[in-house]
Amino acid sequence: MANHRDNEGEGRREHPVKPDLYPWGRARAVLLVDLDAFFASVEQLDHPAWRGKPVIVGGSPERRGVVSTCSYEARAFGVRSAMPSSQAAALCPQAIWTEGSFHRYREVSNQIMAILLDETPHVRQVSIDEAFVDVTPGRGFDEHPVEVAARIQSRVRELGVSCSIGVATSKSIAKIASDYDKPCGLTVVYPGSERAFIEDMPVRKLSGIGAAAERKLISAGIETLGDLIDADDARIERLLGKAGRMMLDRARGVEAGSIGPDDEVKSVSSETTFGIDASGRDEILAAASSMAAKVGRRLRRKGLKGRTLTLKIRFGDRTVRSVQHRLPEPTDSEFAFDRMLQSMLDELWHEGMSVRLVGVAVTGFDERAVQQSLFDAAAFFEPHSTDDPMAAVIADDRFASAPRSAAKRYPGAKRERLQEARDARKTDELLCATDRVRDRFGDDVLLYGKEMRTRGNTTGSSSKNPADYK
Repeated sequence: MANHRDNEGEGRREHPVKPDLYPWGRARAVLLVDLDAFFASVEQLDHPAWRGKPVIVGGSPERRGVVSTCSYEARAFGVRSAMPSSQAAALCPQAIWTEGSFHRYREVSNQIMAILLDETPHVRQVSIDEAFVDVTPGRGFDEHPVEVAARIQSRVRELGVSCSIGVATSKSIAKIASDYDKPCGLTVVYPGSERAFIEDMPVRKLSGIGAAAERKLISAGIETLGDLIDADDARIERLLGKAGRMMLDRARGVEAGSIGPDDEVKSVSSETTFGIDASGRDEILAAASSMAAKVGRRLRRKGLKGRTLTLKIRFGDRTVRSVQHRLPEPTDSEFAFDRMLQSMLDELWHEGMSVRLVGVAVTGFDERAVQQSLFDAAAFFEPHSTDDPMAAVIADDRFASAPRSAAKRYPGAKRERLQEARDARKTDELLCATDRVRDRFGDDVLLYGKEMRTRGNTTGSSSKNPADYK
């Protein structure tokens, strides 16, 4: 393992130029690019007066907020990501607080992801501030992985923020290495030195091992990653279930899977936590509708339509219940979700129950349910002839003024179908228009009434889900 530093101060490193490929050879080379205190760094970039001061990006301490991230000046006081905002405020009362700017974070993140894609197409963004990059020698270039990593750091720094990078032969080791020397670190774990690098680290350092898994492993005498590497496979699988094999592969640096664009999407979801428990049906339903709007927007970005809608509720006593309903047809419209959410809420909640969190998810994607152009409504039907007047009516959205002779040709159910197609197209146009406005000016510039209703009673914490920013 090599840890590249300089002596210039201010966290900057100088790296060797055009190093020999030895000892890398043709071994797989993976970078994990981790932006340092990203939200806080962008805030300090945009507010020069905040530089060098403790900055916390997160929800209000008075509304069950959570710290999304904080500057390194705030971390000196013990503030950490995911910490309750009330605890952070007690540790660092002089901190500058901000709920953050999603639109601005998305802008800077997209600039950085463009840099990575300029280096190689083998990029996998895993959060708003992290991405894996495959720079294996021989995949179109023969540069040393360290040279590529150093260049990425330099290009990111030119944008006014910094990143730490781990270089290794697997994603799991690169992830650990990226966190080894922050901020502005470049930690290289050369082929063959993986075990020496991680064997004395606690098992919690491995991505995927949370508090519950850590307790199970420690109770079994497995405290370090070296212990995990040497453990009997069957024993780990008994302790951790299906995840056991995956954790062993990660610790041993042999996990499978290529690095590239996102894998097949299995679900799209969004959830929000109330600052004060909600107990009224209208408020809870408004929150669910607001989350449905976020899910619909994400589906449209990905060109997906789903068949199954899930509503999740965490109650005031921390218990969680959920219900699933199948949609009449695949859709990406929050208006369709809203109609179903009303009855779903009644299955989970009754008057007097307090609610802490509401979440909405859509699953069951069908490749055949691709999003059509707003001007392709005529494709839903097969006209009697190429000069069918009703086909033209559908195509240019003048059904209301269609000639009587044309309308007579489509009596009863056929006319109802045509009216439904016209209504659906109007809905698509509305959703498309709101998406375009939000893409250009930010999600907060245009809100439905239901979103305004819940805005004042949420924690205000900023998500790191990349779907919130793409």
